[in-house]
Amino acid sequence: MDVYEIHDLGALLRSNAYPGRGIVLGVTPDGKTAVAAYFIMGRSVNSRNRVFLEEPDGIRTEAYDPGKMVDPSLIIYHPVRAAEQGLIVTNGDQTDTIRDGLENGIGWEDSLRTRKFEHDGPNWTPRISAIQARDGSYRMSILKAADPQGNGCSRFFYEYPATPGLGHFLHTYVCDGNPVIPSFQGEPERVAIGGDLDDFTARLWQSLNPENKISLFVRYTDLETGRYAQRIVNKHSERSVPNERI
Repeated sequence: MDVYEIHDLGALLRSNAYPGRGIVLGVTPDGKTAVAAYFIMGRSVNSRNRVFLEEPDGIRTEAYDPGKMVDPSLIIYHPVRAAEQGLIVTNGDQTDTIRDGLENGIGWEDSLRTRKFEHDGPNWTPRISAIQARDGSYRMSILKAADPQGNGCSRFFYEYPATPGLGHFLHTYVCDGNPVIPSFQGEPERVAIGGDLDDFTARLWQSLNPENKISLFVRYTDLETGRYAQRIVNKHSERSVPNERI
């Protein structure tokens, strides 16, 4: 077994109909650009009724059809927010917990120790979080149930240097399941990072299960200048929205 194997992200996604929500962070092969991606999937009408919208400091989720919204508590949030310490990417409202903590001198881990997995038993969906520093290095975390009843929370934290061509992929579920969807197990997966924003975005979007995919966000940030370009793809529009900022 090669523990340092670098997997093809597209192949991982094509072989998994329901990884749930996923975060990918890494650096392009030339070592010059930080890469961050986040996608959401869904099985229920409520979950699938969403789009990503751009915000000044990142993105937010919003109901595509407000009339079909049932419960916004776990599906409406800001997945991506920029902070002084780096770019925060999460699968829930813990984005704000991390940002507020950092602004008040509370560390990444201590901020997340105030949170736990989502209250959606029996799945107890894990909270996955990440932050990418300005030098391209990044941290990832998963908070998940310690038992089937959701009586305890296991918290895992990972830290990675900026390595050209390498990224890590963390997602909420191992695979689809019924009646319980199994939570992600083990360390974030080592994956290859592409050098071209549009190609990488297209490969991710095309590799996600067509029935369950909802939205995708990808950002490429120049490590020297801080200038970034990003793409947002929503199933309800099926087109990539380009954006570039300094």
